[in-house]
Amino acid sequence: MISKMKHLLAALAISGFVISTPITAMAAEPSAATIEEGKKLAFSRSKGNCLACHSIKGGSMPGNIGPALIAMKLRYPDKQKLVDKIWGAKETQTVPNSMMPPFGRHGILTDDEINTITEYIYTL
Repeated sequence: MISKMKHLLAALAISGFVISTPITAMAAEPSAATIEEGKKLAFSRSKGNCLACHSIKGGSMPGNIGPALIAMKLRYPDKQKLVDKIWGAKETQTVPNSMMPPFGRHGILTDDEINTITEYIYTL
């Protein structure tokens, strides 16, 4: 009886962990193709145009208005906050009067494009 109880408690503990783990934490790693597409969008002067303001490894003619895009996993442990920042959610702005364009809110980039760029930026 005690053995069955221990197994039941262990199963409940494991299922509670799985249920409480955010879906983004369980998501598969992005593919190399997704990362490459994100880089293309980020470097594109007509789409993401991240290089207009940010220095990015491998980019030519970077701007210096915004911070260099390095150590992004350390700076944004919660990837969704980075997505929100690029999208343009006012609630997530950490710098008052930021010059960063609200790419999603203004329809400059689609949600899919923002997610793809975020996957690339998260590798930096």
